[in-house]
Amino acid sequence: MAQVEATTERIVAADAETVFDALADYSGTREKLLPEQFSEYEVREGGDGEGTVVHWKLQATSKRVRDCLLEVTEPGDGELVEKDRNSSMVTTWRVTPAGEGKSRVLVTTTWNGAGGIGGFFEKTFAPKGLGRIYDAVLARLAAEVEK
Repeated sequence: MAQVEATTERIVAADAETVFDALADYSGTREKLLPEQFSEYEVREGGDGEGTVVHWKLQATSKRVRDCLLEVTEPGDGELVEKDRNSSMVTTWRVTPAGEGKSRVLVTTTWNGAGGIGGFFEKTFAPKGLGRIYDAVLARLAAEVEK
């Protein structure tokens, strides 16, 4: 099993604190940022950053649906980590200043991929598909905080 990684980033015209607070607001803003690939969104514990437990289903392809139960931690300044209790998937959001009134949002998701030929295809195509999904999340994030 090889580790698979998908990374996406965007410069957002809002300060880093505003952007981070929007991402960490699981009981409000976060659900509004999710495109149609996400369903059954539910905050099960907490709701604001560290200590939150949130559930959703992620339909990465027409045949692939992940049932995600995520524990949220804030290990460092401007960093939000979502660890899936149901798989090896970990998504890390990093928000850093990017000049006057702007921030850079970097989202990286890693997981242990399948072996063999299936693993080859997963490692080749899954990062692109997940990248498109997170591009949509980042576009919605920008629209939300750049108001």
